[in-house]
Amino acid sequence: MLKNNCNLSGAEINQAFRFLVRHVQERCFASEFCSLSKEGSSLSISKPIRKLSPFLDEHGLLRVGGRLSKGNLTYDVKHPILLPRNHRLTTLIIEEYHHRFMHPGMQTLKNLLSQEFWILSSKRAIHAVISSCVKCFRAHPRVAAPPIMGNLPACRINQIKPFSVSAVDYAGPFDISLGRGRGTRTFKSYVCVFVCTATKAVHLELVSELTTEAYLAALRRFIARRGRCSRLISDQGRNFIGAANVLHDLLQNATHVEQIEFVFNPPGSPHFSGLAEAGVKSIKTHLSRVIGIQRLTFEEFYTVLAQIEAMLNSRPLSPISSDPNDFSVLTPGHFLTMEPLTILPESNLVDIKLGPLQRWKLLQKIHQDFWRKWHLEYLHTLQSRLKWYNKQQEIDVGTLVLIVNEQFSPMKWRIGRVVKLHRGTDGVCRVVTIRTNSGECKRPVVKLCPLPLSN
Repeated sequence: MLKNNCNLSGAEINQAFRFLVRHVQERCFASEFCSLSKEGSSLSISKPIRKLSPFLDEHGLLRVGGRLSKGNLTYDVKHPILLPRNHRLTTLIIEEYHHRFMHPGMQTLKNLLSQEFWILSSKRAIHAVISSCVKCFRAHPRVAAPPIMGNLPACRINQIKPFSVSAVDYAGPFDISLGRGRGTRTFKSYVCVFVCTATKAVHLELVSELTTEAYLAALRRFIARRGRCSRLISDQGRNFIGAANVLHDLLQNATHVEQIEFVFNPPGSPHFSGLAEAGVKSIKTHLSRVIGIQRLTFEEFYTVLAQIEAMLNSRPLSPISSDPNDFSVLTPGHFLTMEPLTILPESNLVDIKLGPLQRWKLLQKIHQDFWRKWHLEYLHTLQSRLKWYNKQQEIDVGTLVLIVNEQFSPMKWRIGRVVKLHRGTDGVCRVVTIRTNSGECKRPVVKLCPLPLSN
């Protein structure tokens, strides 16, 4: 089992190895040795080992008797050496086979070891060795367990103006044309998705490219139609960061009320902005069902987007009343236009006279009723955690980790060391700062693979 040395012969190496194995067996299987050496009753042998019909060979090693004695096999295969699971010698033998045969999987390594050894609970022993191998871990890394889901921010559970705090993301690309006719060129377009964090209302803008200028134009159209927003939550796309820098320079001399706060999630963490990702998924679902593989013109595509926006803003949040005969539901459109955007035609109320004060009170009461229903019927549905409800062991400062990058294979993922933990308001760490060869960066915990400690 040892590497060949010019000062030791093969017989001497085998003799030394047999001595080590016998020493380990005498310590771990003392009762079995005593029973077999004295030819006493086999009742003193434990039941798991008794099933193997053990015996002592000519060198005093404990081997498996088994049922393969008449097979056309080698002596070591028919009667392998019995080894305990949790011993250092067993671990060294497994590691030596693991490196000699170029890091095979568990089943292959188990078959190779069974040609000479019988290890009790072999899968557990082999798994302990493979799980601590850095090369095998880099080929099949395991992502750290996600921390417990955090509490909802204030913008999700408080009454605010629709789209005052919005999550933004892009969907696409989609192929559109500028007109109909032979030889008409097609262009790539994208959909900028704005989602209100409180009411889940959706606003869609069609943009022509992924640039800062195109995003600023979509943002100006969004503010012109929905009013100025106080906070925009997005990922760290270059167009989002460029727009934040441009607006920051433009609004340096403006009042504090007119400024927009840009909140950027850590790189590689789409779950930090689940509302925007869910909006993108819904839009793609409707577009794939409505358009399919057809190529629409700019006007046709923009019309479809407006209709999809109306449908998404008519999705039910909760029932408006508990009356079984009332089928109306509370939707995001109620907070935008006081009614669902896909409402059916109603009776003509033009001839009914209402005073201006009564009309104002009526509109105010309707608006307050919607928010009251939002508080009583919708907020409680956000109470429970649907996943990530178990507390996990936090990552420590100084841990070596692999940084997940879906654009490359695991063997090309960068290695870094955790240097700082960023805890949330609940004290749970979900983002860390990592130092790599190219500098420091922030990453979420769910995109890290802690490397196993080598023996």
